Parts: sequence; structure tokens; C-alpha cells
Amino acid sequence: MEINKARAFLAVAEELHFGRAAERLHIAQPPLSRMIRALERELDAELFVRSPRQVSLTPVGEALVEPARELIMQSERMLHLVRRVQRGETGRVRLGFSGASMNSVVSELVRRAHVDRPDLTIALQGSQLSQPGLERLKAGALDAVVGRWDVLPPDIDSRVIAREQLVLALPRNHRLTSQRAVSATDLAAEPWVVLPGGSGSTLSSRLHELALRGKFVPRIVETAADSATQLLMVDAGIGVALTFSGVRENVPVHTVAFLPLEPSLGEVEVRLAWRRNEVTPPLAAIIETAEGLGAAIDT
Repeated sequence: MEINKARAFLAVAEELHFGRAAERLHIAQPPLSRMIRALERELDAELFVRSPRQVSLTPVGEALVEPARELIMQSERMLHLVRRVQRGETGRVRLGFSGASMNSVVSELVRRAHVDRPDLTIALQGSQLSQPGLERLKAGALDAVVGRWDVLPPDIDSRVIAREQLVLALPRNHRLTSQRAVSATDLAAEPWVVLPGGSGSTLSSRLHELALRGKFVPRIVETAADSATQLLMVDAGIGVALTFSGVRENVPVHTVAFLPLEPSLGEVEVRLAWRRNEVTPPLAAIIETAEGLGAAIDT
């Protein structure tokens, strides 16, 4: 039964008068009568007993009243849900992030989004290093991803939601821990523990910049799967690592020392990124929240 026919049937069933039902529906009586006749033909059953003085429901008509009413209510609920999704008040966003090093940033983004839109579902997917996460975003496996990139493809839009500094991680007993800061020339002979690189990888490009300053080629001894593993390797004395202040703040390895670089390699931007031409209303709501975070760090 189509919704418009269900509404027509229910109006006549409740009014038991075609004229009053037509007024209630804001249509003329002849189209209403034709709609009821068409419904009866579709169902191959008579729904009303018509006489010059009154209209009454047949047994089939009586049996259809509650199902028709439920159908109309379901339709209204669906329309309400559609409108809420279109306004970004509900729906689902698949949000990737690298892991523990971004816990505080992602937590704040999700917390603010939940306050503004409590019925919006954010499906968090961790362990997405910035470059692999970007590839999953481009492939459509994620709706948005939080990461650190020096370069993004032209079809990807982003908003800055936090800023970090680059720091050097080294074992507590390392010879450089007595210094207040580390220069590029201090690191020429050091073994390095790195994360998987790739085009646009912030750590790879900044390590290359550091090596140019110190006039050395980094001696890479291990590639760690993630920042937590990287710090464990540093703690074990395997090598030193270039990492982010967010790692220092979110990944507790208490026997690893963190020193600033002097001169600094510059700020690192943490961004929310998404596909430019595929912004759904729920994702637009997350982007709006991200813009609020970005505005807060710029004030």
C-alpha cells in the first residue's frame, strides 16, 4: 500500500464520510474517491460499504485500519530520520587515527561532537598511521582521518585541529640527555628507529631536513610499526627517534627522554582530512566541530 493511498484510506475510515475526508486531506472529493477505488482494485477487496446516507467499513477495511496507521507512522518516522541525517544530527562517520599518540586530540574532537550532536555515531578506527590512513581514506574505507602530513593530494580537504613540536626520543642513559637541547650535528653518528615512510610523510621529510642540516645520512637500524613500538625500541637502546610532542604526552614510556631540537624543525600540524567531493551531512557536522578546535588553537 502506497503512503498516499494509506493516508486517503485512513481519512475515510476515521471520518466515514468522503466529503469530510477530502477536506481533511485538502483535496477534492472525486480524486479521493478514485484513489480509494484504485486501492480496492489493487487489493482485490472492497474496503467500504457505500450508500447515499452513510459510509461504513467492510471487515477487510476494519482489518486494514491499524496496519495503515502504522504504515503512516513509520513513514513519518523515516522522514524525520532523513531530515535529521540531512542536518547532520544523526548518522555514522568512520574516523581513522594513528593510535595512542593522538588520543587527546581525537578524544577532544569526539567529545565536542558528542556534546553538539549526541545521536551522531563516530566509529573510531585506530592504528591508522598517517600515510596508510590517507590511502584508506582515498579508497573510501574511511570517511575522515586525523593525521600529520606535510603534503596532501588536491582532492583531499583538511582542517588543522592541533599543532605539535618535533622532539628527539633517546634512552635515559644516552650521552645527550645531559643537554637542554640537541642540534643536527649532535646526531650524525646515531642509529635511527623510524616509522614507515611514504610520499608526504612528515617524519620522513623532517628527518631528511635534519640530516641535511647536520650533513649526515641517517643510519636506519629499525622500522617500527607504530609510535609505541618505536619508543620501546628507543628504550631498549636500539637507536634514537624523531617523534612528535603528542607522542611524548600520550605514550607513557617513562625511561625514554625527550629533548627539543635546536634550531627547531618547525611546528607540525595535526589535521582532520576528508575527500573533498564526498562530504555527507554527518561528516559536515564533524568538520564543523574540527573548525571549532582549529579556531581555539589560533586564539
